[in-house]
Amino acid sequence: MSFNKVEPYGIIFVDKKTKMTSHDVVNLIRKKLKIKKVGHTGTLDPIASGLLIILVGKTTSTQQQFQKMNKLYEGKIKLGIETDTWDIDGKIIKKTIPEINKHALNSAISLLNGNIIQQVPPYSAVKYKGQTLYKLARKNKVVPSINRMVNVNWLDYKLSIDELYFKIKCSSGTYIRSIAHQIGILLGCGATLIELRRLKIGEYSIDDAVSIDSINKMDYNSLLKHLK
Repeated sequence: MSFNKVEPYGIIFVDKKTKMTSHDVVNLIRKKLKIKKVGHTGTLDPIASGLLIILVGKTTSTQQQFQKMNKLYEGKIKLGIETDTWDIDGKIIKKTIPEINKHALNSAISLLNGNIIQQVPPYSAVKYKGQTLYKLARKNKVVPSINRMVNVNWLDYKLSIDELYFKIKCSSGTYIRSIAHQIGILLGCGATLIELRRLKIGEYSIDDAVSIDSINKMDYNSLLKHLK
């Protein structure tokens, strides 16, 4: 960690608010520390809150080692709704009245536990032949189906009427939106992600993160104290 006013460097653990983009957080830190060389270790969608690791200065060179770490999430999936983005921020394309029994739910989750193949959401930053998928989707062009092998460990889940609470530990590159979408397919009723919070990246916890509201109130020197 450095307190060099010319070129600070280090890591800041941030608790991102919903509706903010990860890039919004990067820009906030850039403005506060008056430095351009700021990045993060893994995007959180606007719908999501929770742990965002911000890298400052020369520490940005360590980005890859954080990106490979497992993640811990909790959130909610709404059954009976399908959207084009596979989360509640998207356009609703189908609604049904779900009739879910415990056996069907347990079977679906069992199929989505361990090493699984998941489809990358059409609205994502993954690239295909040099173009990001979300740009193709926004232009109403055919979005190729890209599949990945990921590891998913359901630590907890509970169904309340048509909302499924979950806590999941997963490997790098896992899309929780895809898990919600796959749950909907397996249950035959459609589903979409409505809440998501990242609790851990590797062994780094949300408990050590500073809130956006706190950062907004900090001056240069105050924020420097949060560099690890």
